[in-house]
Amino acid sequence: MPNYRRTFVPGGSWFFTVNLLDRNQTLLVDQIETLRGAVASTRQSRAFNIDAFVVLPDHLHAVWSLPPGDSDFSTRWRLIKNRFARALPKQEPLSAVRVARKERGIWQRRFWEHLIRDEADYARHVEYCDINPLKHGLVTRVQDWPYSSFHRDVRTGIFPHDWAGDSEASGDFGERQ
Repeated sequence: MPNYRRTFVPGGSWFFTVNLLDRNQTLLVDQIETLRGAVASTRQSRAFNIDAFVVLPDHLHAVWSLPPGDSDFSTRWRLIKNRFARALPKQEPLSAVRVARKERGIWQRRFWEHLIRDEADYARHVEYCDINPLKHGLVTRVQDWPYSSFHRDVRTGIFPHDWAGDSEASGDFGERQ
């Protein structure tokens, strides 16, 4: 059995990648309001700051900062995934293992997380979230992807609206190559 090691730093910031089980689905953008509702409900019950968030058809990336004294990001992701799944009709095919465990077939079981180490690491991961739709060929300009916190950051003056129009992102961010 794998030995998953997670780093828990109260009040820390993390970068996450969360995937649908079926990576050929477009469920996350098709059901964007349901996902937004699941995130909002979770933030009401267990506060956290969304530093960056991008939703693609089959996966999402986020940078979160947790409140001082709190390092429980796993419960937050469990709540988001459960709330999203419960709001959808049961139409997905299920493996025998998922049926036996009474699980839905929407999300991959785990998620990938990276503890943010310093300001440069933080900036790199926020920018990666913003540029990810461009990286996947979904748009030719960052500003054209509607499901991103990039638009919030433009409104608050963090980025210009034409930031990274033709850029490429490289590096190891927990995605399959």
